[in-house]
Amino acid sequence: MPKYEAGTFDVIVIGAGHAGVEAALAAAKMGASTLVLTMNLDMIAFMPCNPSLGGPAKGIVVREIDALGGAMGKVIDKTHIQMRMLNTGKGPAVRALRAQADKVLYQQEMKRLLEEQENLTLHQGVVEELIVENDEVTGLITQVGAIYRAKTVIVTTGTFLRGEIIIGDLKYSSGPNNQMPSIRLADSIRELGFEMVRFKTGTPPRINSNTIDYSKTEIQPGDDVPRAFSYETTEFIMDQLPCWLTYTSPKTHEIINENLHLSPMYSGMIKGKGPRYCPSIEDKIVRFADKSRHQIFLEPEGRNTKEVYVQGLSTSLPEYVQKQLIESVPGLEKAEMMRAGYAIEYDAIVPTQLWPTLETKKIRNLYTAGQLNGTSGYEEAAAQGIMAGINAASRVLGKEECILGRADAYIGVLIDDLVTKGTSEPYRLLTSRAEYRLLLRHDNADLRLTETGHALGLINEERYQAYLVKKQQIEEEVDRLRQVTIKPSEQVQEIIRETDGTEIREPMKAADLLKRPEMKYDQIERIVPPVEKLSAEVEEQVEIFIKYEGYIEKSMQQVEKMKKMENKKIPEDIDYHAISGIATEAKMMLSEVRPLSIAQASRISGVNPADISILLVYIEQGRIAKISG
Repeated sequence: MPKYEAGTFDVIVIGAGHAGVEAALAAAKMGASTLVLTMNLDMIAFMPCNPSLGGPAKGIVVREIDALGGAMGKVIDKTHIQMRMLNTGKGPAVRALRAQADKVLYQQEMKRLLEEQENLTLHQGVVEELIVENDEVTGLITQVGAIYRAKTVIVTTGTFLRGEIIIGDLKYSSGPNNQMPSIRLADSIRELGFEMVRFKTGTPPRINSNTIDYSKTEIQPGDDVPRAFSYETTEFIMDQLPCWLTYTSPKTHEIINENLHLSPMYSGMIKGKGPRYCPSIEDKIVRFADKSRHQIFLEPEGRNTKEVYVQGLSTSLPEYVQKQLIESVPGLEKAEMMRAGYAIEYDAIVPTQLWPTLETKKIRNLYTAGQLNGTSGYEEAAAQGIMAGINAASRVLGKEECILGRADAYIGVLIDDLVTKGTSEPYRLLTSRAEYRLLLRHDNADLRLTETGHALGLINEERYQAYLVKKQQIEEEVDRLRQVTIKPSEQVQEIIRETDGTEIREPMKAADLLKRPEMKYDQIERIVPPVEKLSAEVEEQVEIFIKYEGYIEKSMQQVEKMKKMENKKIPEDIDYHAISGIATEAKMMLSEVRPLSIAQASRISGVNPADISILLVYIEQGRIAKISG
């Protein structure tokens, strides 16, 4: 195949899944000339697994992407079929929004955004080789011989690298949903010396909604109040479709146990490590043998399709066994399977080979993002995508790189975990992974990240000014409630009695009364109304800040301590093996990760506090040996 020069760009993004679209949009909005190369223009932002976004931790990530100026929140707000706030009965640190997507409309809307974005070129093509000169990426070559030159390249190939679909004893080369896999690019990345691992994920069958007996299931409606991920959304979809809940039966468990030898997971056909927090139905039955039943959610895939996603029944058993499994579930006795479930194995890069900017340590100006980096989930992919896009564009435009800390965002937790600790299985964000989760809430993502998004050029001036007004209103109202005094009048006592609270005997500050667990802002507002009515978002922030002030303050003190450690930088050219006293395992791990700060070094698996103490002493005394050559 003859080669030809096809164009030169500041940033080239390989792949247009959830990581690729955010990377490309961010880079282009920042002013970098950007090219997106995807195997199939009809599969942009495709959802090969669950047609949903959000949930614990993940929903907060979508809000963070939006607060930075990303697209995911805006697009799901326009295209969802259902929206629910989870954990409303719990504290604000674990509340999270979850949306069911119309997967086709979501794809179409995201494609429209890419097509209309200035500085962005969208092209269908199969990338086969990266061009690297003097350990620096300078471009790539496609299947048809097109040579594209680039200042930076972002690889977001998802689960396509040497992808293989597995159903029973059938195994064939494929990307998700029977798309073409990426073989030559996988070889090119390996040849550059990157360490790769083999991971596995899976998906359940899809069934025809017309063949489900919903009378045997429990309805799961969306919230009847307006909900949105994006801070820009002003129009809300209230015409929602319900999901439905059913359960496995003893017959389901019997079928699985009888056919376990046919499962690729147990026959040895699947070699890749799968996600622990999203197990197949076979795995659940074996691991939780004491449970008599497991939840099965029936989730519509869109308004204009009858396909229903059978959440909770992920499997790679033979198709005829999958049919039996479906028919054993109450309500699905006559259900028609439209697509079989499958497992997919693929190559992923070991993420400790990346800097916190998501640039590779081995090849300058080469970035990777998404499932390629060992994560699971659309939200984790999009989060890495926007950060890779920001940093690639910053490199080209001569701007400072952007690294979010663990106290700034779940995005910071995600990337720090990947590049510092690595992962032995597809990584999933959980609230328990964040040590400062009271600070990283669904409700305050804009207060944490809008300043950053605006400074990068991703948040426009109108939105930024609205944010500044909101921020000022919160501060002024908190200050007002701290100063205004409430006296024990009959009206006040009546409002307190409505909450089953204890009447007050002495005058007290409004903020102190609001700190009571049973009191809400709207009750305080009735006693001492503000000069003008505040928005629900401002009221929520005021209430959370006052009620959790002590806890928030304690978390902030911990953050300040950690910042001192983050500010203790480690020279990049350190030779850890020349430092006596540090354990051998610690030397190996420190040399592999090459942490940028003492704080990052302290989070590396295999590095203990004694190693950190010795490292600190050597740095402070300037006795660090440098890597030769």
